[in-house]
Amino acid sequence: MNTLNEKIRTLNGLVLEGKPLEAFEKFYHPEVSMQENEHVPTVGKQANLQREIEFFGNVTGFSENAKILDVAFGDNVTMVKWHYDYFHKEWGNKNYTQVSVQHWKDGQIIKEQFFYGG
Repeated sequence: MNTLNEKIRTLNGLVLEGKPLEAFEKFYHPEVSMQENEHVPTVGKQANLQREIEFFGNVTGFSENAKILDVAFGDNVTMVKWHYDYFHKEWGNKNYTQVSVQHWKDGQIIKEQFFYGG
């Protein structure tokens, strides 16, 4: 698994198998920065891991209702267009399309930004 195409497809496969935290552990850099739309980014693997644990702890039906629409990759960057339809304990039913842009360094994601409406 050397190419970005292989890495992003493996990462996406883990998410679809209901193993997003395993994907996070395997593919995210210790200094990763993750950002929702234009909000202030969360920096560092531990801080982002905690954020991911909280999110997935409040969600039901996520991987069953996640669908990949498009995948693109270039020079140390990948993009995935997802469609999600799930229930969040605090936010209620969520049904939307999101584009995730990943920047890679040393074979891991160093920066990821999520773009979605609402």
